[in-house]
Formats: sequence, structure tokens, C-alpha cells
Amino acid sequence: MELVSPGIGLIFWMTLAFGLLLFILGKFVWPPVMRALHEREEAIEQALHEADKARKEMEELRFSNEQLLRDAKDERDGIMRDARKVRETIIEDARVKANEEANRIIENATERIHFEKMSAITELKNQIANLSIEIAEKILRQELSNPDKDKAIVQKSINDITLN
Repeated sequence: MELVSPGIGLIFWMTLAFGLLLFILGKFVWPPVMRALHEREEAIEQALHEADKARKEMEELRFSNEQLLRDAKDERDGIMRDARKVRETIIEDARVKANEEANRIIENATERIHFEKMSAITELKNQIANLSIEIAEKILRQELSNPDKDKAIVQKSINDITLN
């Protein structure tokens, strides 16, 4: 029952024990606990600061990566555009060279055909001339086989020569 209605002596000794406990705790326990709490608070604050810093760096890296990706795509598009231009230039050059070569071949063939034609015409003329000479020779032999006709042809040729 003394706890329900304590006496003065009990209150004194409990207060003294409590004060002594507070003194010992304040002198030896609270400073290290407070220092540990303060260090922990600083460590947490520093960790939060580092986390914010890391988050900002990640944002910058993401932005940098996006920029690099855009630059790489632009460069790829430029290279593809240049490659298409080079391809078209090469195709155009090849087409022009092929057309020039085809024209040269056609021109050479036309020239060769013309020379072949002229050669054939010349040969044909030579053959016609040879045939004409042979025909004329046969006709002259036949006509000159008669001596009266020979004299008449010679006389006619002389008259033609003097008249001209």
C-alpha cells in the first residue's frame, strides 16, 4: 500500500535515484547517443544529398544519351543520304558510259556497214565491168569475124572521130 500512497522517504529516495540516473545518463549516455544520432542524421542527409545528386546526374546522362542518340540518328540519316547520292551518281555515270559505249558501237557498226556496202557495190561494179567487157569482147569477135563489117566499123569510127 505504500506504493499507492507513498511516504516522504520513498519519494525522496526515488527522486534522488531518478536524479542520479538522469545525471549518469546525461553525463555518460546521452552525449554519445546524441552524437551518434547527429552523425546518423548527417549521414542520412548526406545520403539524401548524394541520392539527389545521383538523380540529377542520371537525368543529365539520360538527356546526354538522348542527345547522342538523336545525333547518331542524324548522322546515320546523313550517311544514308550521302550513300544514296553516291549510288545515284554511280548509276547515272554508268548509264551515261553505257549510252556512250552503245552509241560508239552503233556508230562503228554503221561505219562498218557503210564500208561493207561500198565494198560490195565496188565489187559488184567490178563484176559488171568484167561481164560487160566479156560481153563486148564476144560481140566484137562476132562482128569482127566478117572482114567487110570490120572495114565498115573502122570507117564509121574514123568518120565519128573526124566529126567530133
